[in-house]
Amino acid sequence: MTSRREEDRSRPGIHSRPDVIAFDVNETLLDLAPVRAALVEAGEPEHLLRTVFARTLLTGVAATTVGGWCRFRDAFDAALAQESDLDAAARSTVADAFAETVPHPDVEPALRRLTEAGVRVVTLSHGSPGIAEAGLARGGISPLVERTLSSEVIRAWKPSPEVYLWAAGVCDVAPDRMALVASHGWDVLGAQRAGLTGAWFPRSERSYPAVYEPPHVRAVDLGGAVEGLLALPA
Repeated sequence: MTSRREEDRSRPGIHSRPDVIAFDVNETLLDLAPVRAALVEAGEPEHLLRTVFARTLLTGVAATTVGGWCRFRDAFDAALAQESDLDAAARSTVADAFAETVPHPDVEPALRRLTEAGVRVVTLSHGSPGIAEAGLARGGISPLVERTLSSEVIRAWKPSPEVYLWAAGVCDVAPDRMALVASHGWDVLGAQRAGLTGAWFPRSERSYPAVYEPPHVRAVDLGGAVEGLLALPA
């Protein structure tokens, strides 16, 4: 009998098992609960984070699209200023909470599965440098990650193709030997368009956007996404 996890894997096509797997950070690996809590402490509803986070992405991606750039923290601050009446000091306190995030419970076993299988693991974010490192260290899983990459280094935001190609170059692999795992459909789409293998699972989104090309691997959870990539032909 076929399991639900196996049924949810997308058709592998010509894609092969990657040598390196990059993971998105915010929401995909790290739980943003501390940021929600900071919003509540500042007098705002916790559901505001979804709107502010989406506007943060819109701000950063739009800047990159027109040839500009801004830091993630600055984009978050601008988004929070648009969506709330918080003053600059209160907004800064909320933004500081990103440094208190911790990995979701399913992250450690998923990353350990990959390292034990001999697959290199990295993170790829357009978030502020240090956030991924702090979260991984707090969760005790830093040893499972080869390196953390922030596209602030090249002043660009995902899903710009240059971000994924830069990451592959830093890891010294061809794009088709690298995969990206994310719970954001737009991120997976960007990776696939850049020549990487994409793997999506629902965490921040209930479903993969139907207007995008299908993900190369689709799973019901993070563990399923990892197993789907490992199941690709060597």
